[in-house]
Amino acid sequence: MKTLLVEDKAYIRKGLLNLLQLIDTDVEVIGECESVKEAVVVANACKPDLIFLDINLADGNAFDVIDQTQNLEYKIIFITAYEEYALQALKIGAVDYLLKPVDINDLEMALQKVKNTPISEQKQQINTAKAVWNNEDSKLILSLHDSFQFIDLNELMYCESDKGYTSFYCSDGKKHVVSKTIKVFEAQLTASNFTRPHQSFMVNLKFIDKYDKSGVIHLKNGKKIPVSSRKKDQFVTSFLNRNID
Repeated sequence: MKTLLVEDKAYIRKGLLNLLQLIDTDVEVIGECESVKEAVVVANACKPDLIFLDINLADGNAFDVIDQTQNLEYKIIFITAYEEYALQALKIGAVDYLLKPVDINDLEMALQKVKNTPISEQKQQINTAKAVWNNEDSKLILSLHDSFQFIDLNELMYCESDKGYTSFYCSDGKKHVVSKTIKVFEAQLTASNFTRPHQSFMVNLKFIDKYDKSGVIHLKNGKKIPVSSRKKDQFVTSFLNRNID
């Protein structure tokens, strides 16, 4: 299998190359790339059978490479760090992936699986993962005990963390609980009109009815949420400048 390594960190590429040399396979590495631009040029020139493809590259992401090489027929094994959203997208798509640093046993299993998966089937899996990835701004994906749950962030009122678990409360009355701390979701929620007025809470600004200067938030459904003294100034600034469209 003519194989291309697309990874923006040289030491990761070197480590992966060393592991591939230790495994008795028919993998032949024909090139290494560190950017979307370079990967597209090399892939079109060399027409690989397999690409090890890093999710996040300096000038874009893995799906940019895929979109710009649609005329080619190759299989993919994604490479990613432990990034919550990237992993959710790949898992939901059931796509083969390796976590950094790459483990040789995981590598062997991924190679075996990708060889047994028809290209047409993998393309469908990748399209599913891509659809999940592209919904990042407006959707939250929760990994529950036996399923993945999509939540529209416009309908998520608030979430509350307690002893390593986080509960998500939606405007339709549904509640979802995951075994992760609120910190895992903070960056995405903050970028989506949420604020963190207390260590244990994140609140959608659009669902706030009023704020008592004594330090209590009143949501439109009657729920009261405390504002810690340490976060009061930051919350008031977010509240006064909130986007309620």
